[in-house]
Order: sequence, then structure tokens, then C-alpha cells
Amino acid sequence: MNTEICPMTTKEERCPAIQRAARLLREGKLVAFPTETVYGLGGNGLDPQAASRIYAAKGRPSDNPLILHICDREELPPLVRRIPEAAKRLMDAFWPGPLTLIFEKSEKVPLESTGGLDTVAIRFPSHPVAQELIREAGVPIAAPSANLSGRPSPTTAEHVIQDLSGRIEMILDGGPVEIGLESTIIDVTGEIPLILRPGYISLVQLREVLGSGEFDPAILGKPDSDLRPRAPGMKYRHYAPKAELTIVEGKPEAVASRILSLAKEKKNQGFRVGILCSEESRGRYDASFVKTIGTRAKEETIAHNLYRCLREFDEEEKEFVYSEAFSEGPLGAAIMNRLMKAAGYRILQAGGEDENLP
Repeated sequence: MNTEICPMTTKEERCPAIQRAARLLREGKLVAFPTETVYGLGGNGLDPQAASRIYAAKGRPSDNPLILHICDREELPPLVRRIPEAAKRLMDAFWPGPLTLIFEKSEKVPLESTGGLDTVAIRFPSHPVAQELIREAGVPIAAPSANLSGRPSPTTAEHVIQDLSGRIEMILDGGPVEIGLESTIIDVTGEIPLILRPGYISLVQLREVLGSGEFDPAILGKPDSDLRPRAPGMKYRHYAPKAELTIVEGKPEAVASRILSLAKEKKNQGFRVGILCSEESRGRYDASFVKTIGTRAKEETIAHNLYRCLREFDEEEKEFVYSEAFSEGPLGAAIMNRLMKAAGYRILQAGGEDENLP
């Protein structure tokens, strides 16, 4: 299959490309497109065969739900059985934007788009290309991240090309995304809103709007192999580089010392090694190993650069990567959720005790 790459730089390029992409979606074919979070792999969310094609293109387990993307709140009622008051307040606060809500699905939504669940995940993205594409297509677009299953999510069109060229019909190149981490997913079907995947919208923000809210206990540790995921990212290993990734926690000086020791040991054994650190600590490391992810003083830079750095380690054919932990601040839960899954929950304490390895 020949994958068409369409730049979105000018209006003259953008309009006809979106029209062609919308036509492909209506025909049941697949188009990758930018959102404010990461690039999505889009198909007609009401077409069971299109949903099946998404799973096949990504190599994604079929019980891992998809997210339906809409471009107007008026498109929501036909897709769900009811809209709880909590959902209305969250939509008022954060839509359009990086927030996905879980509702009880209507009969209109096929089970193929929900991983077989009676609930549906829905998002109203703020990216103009995403909104124009959904509007032109005239259908809700089911769109997980536009990468091979398990790989770091794509934050540029080049990342999508690396993973999906030849597997899908079209890629809309809207340049680098703004946020770099997937949307927050909140289940509003129960009495207490539950975060099923942390993201740019934090637990603090959720509580500011609703006065309540919790993390689902299922996402606070290594998932059980029997878990049936109620949202993307809950069960399977995700976001992972090809290298074996290990996170080291503890006081900054001790973390740097432990990472350097581990990295030098592997390098002396002939392995290609990388280190992922913050701008504040880069001077503690051997420059030949290190990749700076961002600054702790502005944690959105860490979120924005995470997947890019993991993919660059792949391009450099690193075999072992050691990363500092980044749990501070409102985005800490989201960043560590992605890092932990990428590492397969491989965590070391800087002092060497209490190792938590798979």
C-alpha cells in the first residue's frame, strides 16, 4: 500500500488534503492526523470493519478500547445512553481539549470500537486539523495513537511514517504536537469520577471542578494479567523503546551516582547505553551517554519531549537506557505512568535497596 503524506503548512495544501482524507474515512479507510496530544490513527468510529482495520494496522489487542473523536458537543448525545452532570461540568471546563470521558454507549456505537465494552470513550480535540477533519468526514473518528502497538506514541508525522508507512492510506502532517502525552481519561459512569489514564488534565484540576475524583486503583501499580482494560493504556505494555529501560528513584545526587554506575558497567560490557535526565542534572552525567528531556521547572517540556527522546534512543540503537524519575508537579502522574509502562515497571531505588524489577 502506498501511504500519501500530506503537508498541512498552507491553506492551499490543507483544504484539499482534508477533503481527500475525509473521503477515505467515509470509505472505511485509515488516516493519521495531528491532535494537540499525539498523532491519532483515524477510522470511521461507527464502522466495525474500519475499527478492525485500526487494530490490524497497529497490531493492537482487540480488547484495548478505542477513543471516538467528535468536533461539536451536539454530536455526543446520539453516541451515549446518558450524560451525567459530572460529565457536563468537565466538558464545560476542558472541552475542546486533552480530556477523554467514558460514557455508557448507545446502540449506535459498535462493540468493535469499544473493545467489546458497553462503555465508550469520547474526546473533543482542540487541534484545528483534527476538528476540520472530523467535521468534513461527518462521522466520529475512532483514533488511538498512530504508532505500532507498544511503541512510543508519535508526536510528529515522521514518527507515524516510521511505524505505519505502507499500512495506512494517508498521513496528515501538521508538524510537532503541542502537549506530547495522550489525553486524561475519566470514567463518569459511576458515583465517583475515576481517572483511568493520567494526562495533561490532572487530579487536582478534576477535583477543582467536581469537588471529588480519584485515580482508579488499577492504574496505581503493575496491572494484573487478567485485567480487562476499560480504557486505552490500562493493561498492556505501551510507549516502550527497543532498549531495556530502567527508572531510578531517590535523591538527585544518589540517582545520578547509581545511573552512572549502571551505565558505565553496561558500556564496559560492550553495550550501547543511554541516560534520560533533566536539564537541572545533566552536568552530573557523562555527556556521551546523556539525553536531556526538559526542565523540572517547566514540567510540560518533559511531557512534550518524552516520546521523542525514547524514539531517538531507538534510532541510536541503544540497548540499555536509564532514566531519572519525574514524579513532581501536576504532570508527574502522567509522565511517570508513561515511563513506568515503557520500562515494564522496572524501577530501582538509588541506594540499591528495595529493587522492584519484573
